[in-house]
Amino acid sequence: MIKKKQPQLATAGGRKGINASAIDVARLDGGLVTLTREQLDELETSVTCPALRAGAVGWDDAVLVWNGMVAKVPALVIQPTSAADVAAAVAFARDHRLSLSIKGGGHNMAGTSIADRGLTLDMSRMRDVTVDPDARLAQVGPGCLLRDVDRATQAHGLATPLGSFASEVGVAGLTLGGGLGYLTRRFGWTADNLEEVEVVTADGQILTANRDENADLHWALRGGGGNFGVVTRFTFRLHEVGPIISGGLIVWSADRAGDVLATYRDVAESAPRELTMAVAVRLAPPAPFLPEKWHGKPIVGLLLCHSGAGVEADLAPLRALGDPIAELVTEKPYADQQSMFDGMEPKGNHYYWKTEYLAGLTDELLDTFRDRALKVTSPLSDSIIIHLAGALNERADDDGAVGNRDARYMIAFAGQWPSAIPDDEHVAWVREAWKSIRPFSTGGNYLNFQTAEEGGERVRATYGTNFDGLVEIKEKYDPENLLRSNRNIPPRARVAKAGPT
Repeated sequence: MIKKKQPQLATAGGRKGINASAIDVARLDGGLVTLTREQLDELETSVTCPALRAGAVGWDDAVLVWNGMVAKVPALVIQPTSAADVAAAVAFARDHRLSLSIKGGGHNMAGTSIADRGLTLDMSRMRDVTVDPDARLAQVGPGCLLRDVDRATQAHGLATPLGSFASEVGVAGLTLGGGLGYLTRRFGWTADNLEEVEVVTADGQILTANRDENADLHWALRGGGGNFGVVTRFTFRLHEVGPIISGGLIVWSADRAGDVLATYRDVAESAPRELTMAVAVRLAPPAPFLPEKWHGKPIVGLLLCHSGAGVEADLAPLRALGDPIAELVTEKPYADQQSMFDGMEPKGNHYYWKTEYLAGLTDELLDTFRDRALKVTSPLSDSIIIHLAGALNERADDDGAVGNRDARYMIAFAGQWPSAIPDDEHVAWVREAWKSIRPFSTGGNYLNFQTAEEGGERVRATYGTNFDGLVEIKEKYDPENLLRSNRNIPPRARVAKAGPT
C-alpha cells in the first residue's frame, strides 16, 4: 500500500485566527446571531485546525470559488484536518443554529459551498490519497482535486471514473452529485464506484457507511449530494486504465456540423465502451493548436478518449469525414487527457449551464442543437453532447440515489463570459437553448450542473423515483435540515410543494 500525501496549504491564521470580540453570523432560519468572544473561544478550542475570519492570512483562498456569479462570503471558516475537527464544527453549528456550508474544490455551479455570512468548512487541508493496488482501492480525502487522485492511481495503471474537463474539480462534490467522465461508459457513474465513506452526520457522529454498514446512508450519498452528512473519507473502486491511452480532438468548420453530428451518432451507437466521445459546437478559442485564421469562427469538434485496443478501426469513420481544421488525437498519459482543458474555465469568470439527459439522438434533436449552438453569444461558451451509454444502464434505477439509468447521452449549454460583462444576454442564450431541447429529455438532468435558482421540481426530476427514499433518509439523519446549503432534499416534515424552475 502506498500513501501519497499532498502538499499542505500555507498556514492560514492558525489557532485564534478569528481574533474578534464578536461576529454576526447567519442563522439557519434567517437573520443574524451575534457570537460572543466566549462562544468563538469555544469554537476555536473545540478544533485543532485553523479558524478564520475575514482579513486572516489565507482567508481569500479559503472563500474563493470557481463561479464568479456567486457573490457570497461566509462570516467564519474552519479548515478541518480530521473527522474530529469536522464533528466539532458541525456540533457548534447545530447548537447555535448557524447556516453551514461545505467547500471541497469550490467548483460547484450554484455556489452552494458558501453559505452567505455563515460558517464554511473548507476541506482543502484534508487532501491525502492512499492507494492499495492489490485490493484496487483508493482512500481519498474530501479536499482532493481530480488531479490528486488521477496522479496517485495512475502510478499503478489504475483509475476510477472522475470528471473529464478540468482536473481542478473537487472529488467530493463531483462524487456526491453522481459524477461522470471519460470512464463512465466502462465503469458507470463515479458514485457507482464509491465503496465506502467515513461521514460526520448532523448529530456529530462519525460513521462508516458501505453496502453492509449504515447501508441506507451509503445509498443516499451515492448521488444524493451533500444532504446527509459531511464526508471525511471516500473509498473508491479502481480499474485497470492506461497509463497510456489515445485521446484528443478533431476539429472542423461548423459548416460541416450536420455531417459531423450524424457521424458522431452513428459511431456512438456501435462504439466499444473503451471509446468515449463528446461533440461540441462553439466559436474557436485562440488556442495554439488551431490555425489563427480560425480563431473566433464557428467550429464543430469531437473530443475523444479511447482507453482500449483497436483505436484505428474505431476512429476510422470519424477520420473519413476528411478536411479537418486540426486533428490532435494521439497516444498520451490518461492523466494528461484528464487535464487537457485546464485553464479553459478559469476561476472568476461567470458560468451558467443547463443540462438534460437524453435516451437517444434524433434528427430533430441534432438539428435543434446545431441551430441553437450557432446562436451563441459569448466566445467562451460551449454547446456539447457527451456519450454516456454503457455500464450505468446495466444497474437498477435504485442502485444508489444517482438513478438516471435511462441516460445514454447528456446535452449541455455551458455559458461562460468574463465577470466585467453583463450577464443578461448570455444567460438568455443558455435558457432559450435549453428550453428548445427539453422535449427530448428523459426528464433527468445532472445535479452538479444545476444553477443557483434551480430547486423544487428540478431537484425532484434529478432523482425520479428515488426522491421519496431520499426524503426518508434525510429525516433520519438530518431532521432539522442543518445541511441545506446544497441541492436541498428537505426532511419529510419540511417538504413543500415547489413550482418548476
